[in-house]
Amino acid sequence: MYVDEAELADVVASFRTGRSTPASYLDRCRDRVERVDATVRAFLREDDRWTRVTDRLDALDGSGESLAERPPLYGVPVGVKDIFNVDGLSTRAGTDLPPELFDGPESAAWRRLADAGAVPLGKTVTTEFAYFEPGPTRNPHDTTRTPGGSSSGSAAAVAAGLCPLALGSQTIGSVIRPAAFCGVVGFKPTHGRVPTDGVVPVSPTLDHVGTFTQDLEGAELAGAVLCDDWRTVPRPRGKPTLGVPDEAYLDQAEPVGRERFERQVERLESAGFDVRRTDALQDVEELNGSHERLMAAEMALAHRDHGWYPDHADEYASETRRLVEGGDGTTVAELGAARTVRRDNQRRLRTRMEEAGIDCWVTPAAPGPAPKGIDDTGDPAMNLPWTNAGFPAVTFPVESTEDGLPLGLQCVATTGADEELLRWARLVADELGR
Repeated sequence: MYVDEAELADVVASFRTGRSTPASYLDRCRDRVERVDATVRAFLREDDRWTRVTDRLDALDGSGESLAERPPLYGVPVGVKDIFNVDGLSTRAGTDLPPELFDGPESAAWRRLADAGAVPLGKTVTTEFAYFEPGPTRNPHDTTRTPGGSSSGSAAAVAAGLCPLALGSQTIGSVIRPAAFCGVVGFKPTHGRVPTDGVVPVSPTLDHVGTFTQDLEGAELAGAVLCDDWRTVPRPRGKPTLGVPDEAYLDQAEPVGRERFERQVERLESAGFDVRRTDALQDVEELNGSHERLMAAEMALAHRDHGWYPDHADEYASETRRLVEGGDGTTVAELGAARTVRRDNQRRLRTRMEEAGIDCWVTPAAPGPAPKGIDDTGDPAMNLPWTNAGFPAVTFPVESTEDGLPLGLQCVATTGADEELLRWARLVADELGR
C-alpha cells in the first residue's frame, strides 16, 4: 500500500498555530512525491515543480500577515485535475492534443483556492477529456487496481498523502467513485455552486466541480472557499432522517457492495437513525440512457465549437471518439427531451424527499471495491442519478473488504443543502466509525 495520512483540517490548523510551516510541509510533500509517485503516477510530470512551488510560497511569506490574519488555506498544496486552467501550468485534458488548444483564462475554481492562499502542487492525471479512457494512475491501496476516474490522479494523490486537497470534476461519477475506490472523502457540491469557467467542458448541464480530502472537516473548509454563498450552519441537534432508494437502483450494486451497505444501514438503524426505504429511482435504467445521451450531445457540441474534434479526431481514443460521434447524431428535439428528463428527475427526487420526510439519502458510493486492472475506471451507476439531478453528494470510507480495499458510503441531499449535508455526513461517519 502507498497510502499516508494528510488531513486538510490538521494541516490548516498546524499552519495557523505555528506548529508547522508551509515550507516544512512542502518538504514532506516532496519526500512523498519523490518516493511514491513514480509508482502511483497521480501527478503529471513537471521538471521545475519544486522551484515553482517554492517561489509561490516565498511570495506568500512576503505578504506580512500574522498567523491569525492569513487566509483560510494559506500555504496548502493542492493537486489540480488537468482540465482546470491554472496560470503557469499547461492544460492537456488527458490527451495527446497540443496543449495550446486549451489555453484560456484561469479557472474560477482554482482562482478561489489561490485567493484563499492555496498553492498549486501540480496537475493531476485525468482520463481523456474527463471521460472513460484511463490514464496511468494506480490505486494507492493496491496498485494492480484502478483508482477510478475521471479524477483519478486527484483521488490517488490525496489517498497517497501527496497533498491534503485536490480539485476534481464530476459529470457522472468522477469525484464520488474514485474517492470511494481510493478511500478518501469526495465532495460534489450542488450543480452550479462552484463555477466551471476555465474548465475543459464535458457537458455544461451536468458538469460539477468537486474536491478530495481525507477528512469531512477538510471538505467543509474547501467547500466554504469554493462554493457561492456558503453558509455557516450549526452542528445538528438530532439525527437526520435517512432515505434508501430500494430495488432497481440498489440492484446495480455488486453482491459485496450491496451486502456491506445493508450492514451499514442496520448499524445506523440500531444507533437510532430513522431509515426510510422508498421505491425512488425505479426508472434508473431509462435515466441512465437519457443521461448518456445528454452528455454525448453536449460533449459533441463543445468539441465541434472549439474545433478540437474536427481538427484532431485521429488523436482521440476510440471510446472518446465513439461518444462524440454518437452525440453528433442527436437532434435538437432529443437534446431538449434529455434536458427535460433531468429537470423531471430533480423534481421527482425533491418531491419524494418531502413526502417521505427524508433529509439525506444514503447509498453505496460505488457498486463495490475498485476493480482489478487499470484499463477500466469502474461503474458510475451509483452516482449517476444524483449528478443528473444536480444534488450535492459526499462519500467517505466506512470499512474495507477482506482484501483491504476501501468501501465508501454516499450521502446525498437536495439542491442547496450542501452545508447541512456535510454536517449530517459527519454524524453518520461518527456512528459508523465507532
